Amino acid sequence: MPQTQNKKYEEFAYVLDYRPNSRSSLIKGRDGMIIQAIGMERLTILELLGNEDETFSISEKLSIGKDGRSKILSVLGKLSYDKLTTESLTSLTDILELIVNDNESYYVNYFNNAHAVTPRLHSLEMIPGIGKTFLSQILKEREQTPFSSFSDISTRINLKEPEQLIAKRLMEEISGDAKLNIFVRS
Repeated sequence: MPQTQNKKYEEFAYVLDYRPNSRSSLIKGRDGMIIQAIGMERLTILELLGNEDETFSISEKLSIGKDGRSKILSVLGKLSYDKLTTESLTSLTDILELIVNDNESYYVNYFNNAHAVTPRLHSLEMIPGIGKTFLSQILKEREQTPFSSFSDISTRINLKEPEQLIAKRLMEEISGDAKLNIFVRS
């Protein structure tokens, strides 16, 4: 899941909510199978127009890139967090955990390579549940041997469920509650 600076479009997205016979909130006059989804790589919230003949399910991974689209007719655009339906908001936390687990090596690599943001703040401290004590343990342990998985992190520094902590951080960034984003790119 490396962030590529040149690429501006998502190739894959996870379904947050879908509404048959609905209206687009972005494009006037567009109606049909309206899907709210979150991009896998840039974590962009999107509105999609789905093929009416297809079935969709929440948390389904869809190909939305220019090539290989079969179930999606069009990417209608970027949605703001406040435009999400109740169903989308409900499913977002679980889907963020799914994204984190599907991209475990990317996030574990973050633990291995994260640096200080300022002289007083390390970027690992921006993950909920990681304070100075855990930070010190993480830095000491990764110096000896880089972490290989979430379970390795849990075992070596006794940090429970690091994947859920990262998902919480992603939610803060997506909702706009974070002052500084470390994962979500606009």
